[in-house]
Amino acid sequence: MNLIDEIIARAKADKQRIVLPESTETRTLQAADQLIRDEVAEIILLGNPQEINALGDHLKLEHIGKATIVDPKSHENKQTYIDLLVELRQSKGMTPEKAAVLVEDPLYLACLMIKNGDADGEIAGAQNTTGDVLRPALQIIKTSPGVSVVSGAFIMFTKTPQYGKEGTLIFADCAVMPNPTAQELASIAIASAQTARAIVGVEPRVAMLSFSTKGSAQHEMIDKVAEATRIAKEIDPTLLIDGELQADAALVLSVGASKAPGSEIAGKANVLVFPTLEAGNIGYKLVQRLGNAEAVGPILQGMAAPVNDLSRGCSVEDIYRMVAIAANQSIAAKSKK
Repeated sequence: MNLIDEIIARAKADKQRIVLPESTETRTLQAADQLIRDEVAEIILLGNPQEINALGDHLKLEHIGKATIVDPKSHENKQTYIDLLVELRQSKGMTPEKAAVLVEDPLYLACLMIKNGDADGEIAGAQNTTGDVLRPALQIIKTSPGVSVVSGAFIMFTKTPQYGKEGTLIFADCAVMPNPTAQELASIAIASAQTARAIVGVEPRVAMLSFSTKGSAQHEMIDKVAEATRIAKEIDPTLLIDGELQADAALVLSVGASKAPGSEIAGKANVLVFPTLEAGNIGYKLVQRLGNAEAVGPILQGMAAPVNDLSRGCSVEDIYRMVAIAANQSIAAKSKK
């Protein structure tokens, strides 16, 4: 059984309630139909029931009738969510009148459902930008306790089984934070380790990447990575993490032994934390395209509940997988409580 099959199997064994706010988007509805058919998750669709069912009929979908459909403009919990939004955002000027408008926005409604305990996770982004998906999530669900930033990780399925878990590695941050501070980079490292445990099912070995290994060069960007490593160790003394490491020192045993002798991580890393978004985004795309690797994500890390963003060019399979991943994130989060 490969990793994706394991992720789907874990989701099936403990079905979570995943809300899809873009329910009249064709790929989303097709993925929902397959997820319901395969009993991967309990699917909640947000939108006009007549429109959703008509589109389902047009697409010849057989299982959409088993989804829970919530009409944002008219449902029994609408006032509850209005009151909740006012409570959460009153200090920011939220009024009942403004809240009454926002709760009809599916992206806001999805987050309010999660916050109120009526759903376990959300997948969106097939129609909406990352900013539009993240804004209500950060306002309503917010970050996990002790986590200062949201970041985006990719699971990289490479053709090089000598690295990571049989070729599978976590790359972060590749989607959200342009130039994280040392404190933020430490938070990204800890969140990425949690993703490795919850989704990949491995004990994380985190390499904090740079263009220097253990002082081989001097620059303020290197200092940031070294400081982030120190902060991460201070926050979680049990975490297997080392830095700063060049990518080859992080991955290749012989290079790691030469450049960072005695390191528990050098040559054995399965989580790669990049110093900036620029490096992370370029890095994962180079591995994906030149190395013919499969990149699954971005998996948003650091949220108090799973909210994952899709590429607007995503496939039905991408949405299916991200729902299963969100379910695994939710299962892992609940197990800690």
